[in-house]
Amino acid sequence: MPYSERDGWRHVTDNCVLDALLDNQNARLFIEGIGPLEKWGEPRVGRLLLAHGAGAGQDSSFMQGLREYLGRNGVQTLSIEFAYMQRIRREKRRRPPPSVDHLVEEMIQWCGILTHRNLPPLWLGGKSLGGRVASLVASRQETAGLVLCGYPFHPPRKPERTRLAHWPRITCPTLVLQGTRDPFGTRDEIEGYDLPGNAKVTFLEDGEHDWKPRKSSGLTQNQLIEQAAIGVAGFMTASR
Repeated sequence: MPYSERDGWRHVTDNCVLDALLDNQNARLFIEGIGPLEKWGEPRVGRLLLAHGAGAGQDSSFMQGLREYLGRNGVQTLSIEFAYMQRIRREKRRRPPPSVDHLVEEMIQWCGILTHRNLPPLWLGGKSLGGRVASLVASRQETAGLVLCGYPFHPPRKPERTRLAHWPRITCPTLVLQGTRDPFGTRDEIEGYDLPGNAKVTFLEDGEHDWKPRKSSGLTQNQLIEQAAIGVAGFMTASR
């Protein structure tokens, strides 16, 4: 079992989650029948459901660094893993994600579990595919805000296949954090899009899809992750 008590995971039912969410302590919960939920940081600024990208789960160095810097800046992250990633861990065999509509339904289920009147509003976000799923959820139901890290505006080398058809239906504050060299959407490409007024794009200089800059830039990935986290906290604060 990849989410064992030995590794700090506590197995609970979904009706026991609220107590852990109200607690100020970090927590690793495995919700029976649904999956893992890692709560990190205190919600001094707000709460952010954070989904992973297509090929790597919440234990990737990028996701770990992002959660750390967001926590330092007062953003509590609630990290989930989709069912297909849990299956990859069990079987130790790579497999592609299911249809994006299937992932949307999973995230909607998580929203129901994590939203409560005694808690700050829940923002949605994620890395690449996780951010795309969050944006689709926000186009279908009321959402406090979006944080999209490396949004896949189009498949690499296929700029004509944009993933923006649902964006006019997104009405919440939306922050995109994009490396200027991201093959899923470069600065030049994004600046040519007609994005809605509630969307703000912050470009991370010389970053690619994982925000890794070239050594010649004089920057590091950690610096760009920290810059992004500070930007997220500022955007969430300004959107209250």
